[in-house]
Amino acid sequence: MGVFNEQEAALVAPASHHMLIKETKGGAARRTSTRPSLHRRRSKSPAKDVQDETMFVVGGWTWDDPSCLVEKFCPEYNEWRAAARMIKNRGAVAVGTLGGKIYTVGGEDNVRCFSSVERYSPDRDSWSTDVAPLNSPRSGVCLVAMDGFLYAIGGHDGITAMNTVERYDPKMNSWSKQVPMLTRRTRAAAAVLDGYLYVIGGNDGDMALNSVERYNPVDGTWSICSHMRSPRENAGCTVYLGHIYVAGGRDELSLELCAAERFDPDTMRWSPVKCMRSKRDNVSLVIFNGALLAVGGSDGVTSLKTIEVYSHQTNTWRHFGSMKSKHPGGKDREPP
Repeated sequence: MGVFNEQEAALVAPASHHMLIKETKGGAARRTSTRPSLHRRRSKSPAKDVQDETMFVVGGWTWDDPSCLVEKFCPEYNEWRAAARMIKNRGAVAVGTLGGKIYTVGGEDNVRCFSSVERYSPDRDSWSTDVAPLNSPRSGVCLVAMDGFLYAIGGHDGITAMNTVERYDPKMNSWSKQVPMLTRRTRAAAAVLDGYLYVIGGNDGDMALNSVERYNPVDGTWSICSHMRSPRENAGCTVYLGHIYVAGGRDELSLELCAAERFDPDTMRWSPVKCMRSKRDNVSLVIFNGALLAVGGSDGVTSLKTIEVYSHQTNTWRHFGSMKSKHPGGKDREPP
């Protein structure tokens, strides 16, 4: 599931059924992301709290519960409220933001994979289908914004995991194929940090991966990075305090995870982070009002409405309320 900050810099991988984004008060469009300089200083302090943010959770689908709910948290009322649902119900859909809009890409309905794309306008609370489709149907795609484009990465076409990468140009309303990844990946995580696009974990069609690769848009090349400490797919992922945080997901035995870790781009190493209080497959990580939140997911028994917040000072997680509705997904629905 993809998560993005208020400036639309990519925060997390989108290969899950949930998506959390933040928008400015009143639904105004947010500033388009630009690729930062490689020499830009990364912030080591939490962002100043912004109290007018709105958080959206998009989708959640199983064959038994094809609800595809969309809800938003309104801080002025301190409550979750329903928003317009997607036009086409589907699972394993990728979700991302660009230009203040929410995009849902690909997915499946238990019969076939889709190439279609929908776009949500928060100010009008409505979805539209006037967006160009992917060049090929895929579910379990990563969707991440960089340099004013959307990148749809990997996925599964119903037969095999893919290393395909496509880039969406909102001005031309078209997708173009880019240099493919080095590894086939579905249900991976992605983040943008210091001008690089990182793709993390996922499944190659046989097993969960701990491998990581990154894309340099300057020369259009992929390179291998340090592996994660644990294989995982369907993980939550975000950039927080100059590091990439990854949490939850499912391991090579298809067991739900509560473990978390983070990547330091200065040392190019992964280090452990305190485990979340709950196991969370298909969890979303998001920065909201300067705090790192883990939202929803599945613990292997039920879909979770609960939210946890992480403290970097004490390296601990604590309970932080609940959504109004469950957003089912994860292990409840396996890919074809």
